[in-house]
Amino acid sequence: MTKLSGAAWAAHNLGLAACFGGQLFGKVALNPNLGALDDPADRGKLLNAAWNRYNVINAASFATAAATWFPGRLGLSGKEIDQQTRNLVLAKDALFAVGALTGLASMVQGRALAGQAPGGAVPIQTGTTPAAQTPERAAALLRSVNLLGNVNVAVIGGILGVTSALAMKASESQRFGAVSRLLP
Repeated sequence: MTKLSGAAWAAHNLGLAACFGGQLFGKVALNPNLGALDDPADRGKLLNAAWNRYNVINAASFATAAATWFPGRLGLSGKEIDQQTRNLVLAKDALFAVGALTGLASMVQGRALAGQAPGGAVPIQTGTTPAAQTPERAAALLRSVNLLGNVNVAVIGGILGVTSALAMKASESQRFGAVSRLLP
């Protein structure tokens, strides 16, 4: 494998890792612990500021992973190895499409949620639970953002799993080894 292909593979994996790790941190550590703040509006302000700031990193990371997958993908269909590998390649294509759609929709909904109060200070109980005083529109947006985010983190996890399976298939294939020597 050449230096360019190796660098693209590393960038691909780092992009996926940043997407998955950041979202997992937010869902497991940030969202449930916002109750440490006494004021529900301060919880919303912190939630919206943190997620909307990380969305820039998340989008750039996902774009990097996609930008390194699809150009390489144009030259390799998976058929170079076997039909199971071809199916994994197609599954990864589909997961990228779903990941892009759910990620973008989550970011749009998150911006809309932050816009429900000055400075994003929408009163919330936790990052996943509206407070008693949360307006209904904001509560619906919070639920939507969380659902889309849950789907997105599962999809990114799926892409990571398929990526690992493809790497294992490639390492076992003499045919892929021969083809990969032709990559830039």
